[in-house]
Amino acid sequence: MQTVELHRGRLIDHIQIVVRDFQASRAFYAAVFDALGVPLVDAGPGFCWADEFCITALDSEAALGELTGRAHVAFQAGSRAMVEAVHAAALANGGRDNGSPGLRSYHPGYYAAFMLDPDGNNIEVVYHGEARRSAASVKIAFES
Repeated sequence: MQTVELHRGRLIDHIQIVVRDFQASRAFYAAVFDALGVPLVDAGPGFCWADEFCITALDSEAALGELTGRAHVAFQAGSRAMVEAVHAAALANGGRDNGSPGLRSYHPGYYAAFMLDPDGNNIEVVYHGEARRSAASVKIAFES
């Protein structure tokens, strides 16, 4: 049996999407992140974030009046049941189905679902199967 080692937290600092209807997108992502057990933080008018993922209103200063376009973003889930819960929560909160929960051929055990958010971004939630993690997350503390 071959061991595959994945490293997370060493390439992406953050991803920002600019959305047409901030409240509709906030409701969609609040449901998705709630099902993933990740808090969504409001950080000012037209801006919220969850871990490294930021959502910005089109009229915010950071957006400069431009939508980001269609993106594909995949979030990690802790189980198949969590993938199913995220998919259901997304569809109940303005998302559209883009691939029901199920096994995919990307690698053995790859269980995922795909949803389109209110702006048409392809949002995936994936469970890679049973695996050992060296840590639940990378904790970064800045000195003031």
